[in-house]
Order: sequence, then C-alpha cells, then structure tokens
Amino acid sequence: MSSVVEAMTDLLNFPETLEKLLHSASRHDGGGGRGGVANFPADILDTPKEYVFYLDVPGLSKSDIQVTVEEENTLVIKSNGKRKREEGEEEGCKYIRLERRPPQKLTRKFRLPDNCNVSAISAKCENGVLTVVVEKLPPPPKSKSIEVAIS
Repeated sequence: MSSVVEAMTDLLNFPETLEKLLHSASRHDGGGGRGGVANFPADILDTPKEYVFYLDVPGLSKSDIQVTVEEENTLVIKSNGKRKREEGEEEGCKYIRLERRPPQKLTRKFRLPDNCNVSAISAKCENGVLTVVVEKLPPPPKSKSIEVAIS
C-alpha cells in the first residue's frame, strides 16, 4: 500500500520536479545562453482573498517589466533584457572586461484558476522582487436544499 502512495505522490509532484530540473539546467548554461529566454524564479502564495506571486528580478526596474493577462486566464510576466549604460559612462568609452551579464529576456506564464478576478491585478517591484497580487472572486452562493415531504 505504501508503494502505491509513494507512486501517487511522485506522479502528483512530477510537474514541479520537471520544472525544477529545467530551471536548474538553464542555470548551468547561463540561463538559456545568449539571446535565449529564461524564467523568473517564483513563489506563489494562496491566501483566502488573493493569490500572491513573488518573482526574483535582480537588476530590473519596474519600467523593464511587463505584466499582462492573455486569453482571459493566463498571467504573463516579461522583461525586455536590455543593458543600460552605467552612470558616468561616456560615449567613446569601452569596457576592458565585461563579466556581469545583462538582464536576459525573461518570460513566465501562469494559468490562473477560474476564481481569479483578472480585472483586479496589482504589481509592485521593490529591491529586486516583483510582487503580483491577483484578487479572488467571492465564492458562489451555496445552494440550499429544501426537503419536500411527499404525501
């Protein structure tokens, strides 16, 4: 019996395991290589009133990030991945060494549950963490069952 439970647990955790494998593989090759598309690491919190997405976006400002909803239930988070000139850098200057990688083109899509209010989504970016809050719709009213006596 325990082997059946272990097999079911492994099967249910398979998408999470697969994502971890893919995410760790992209770290080893530099996040998808030059010109590739990488993923934002994300944590998702399910509260009674909302879903909260926490995404690591080091080095990106809020103007570098786009948060949209596609196809009515897919949350899409993108960044353009362009390197900006450093302050104090002048025209005609060139780098002798350039080891810090520019922010990459990052994309992450999340399928939202049916109980999400897609018109009430907010996002903020502070200290390298993007926080996206998706409000939940109120639960539908519970149907009342009335017992009718049969004569």
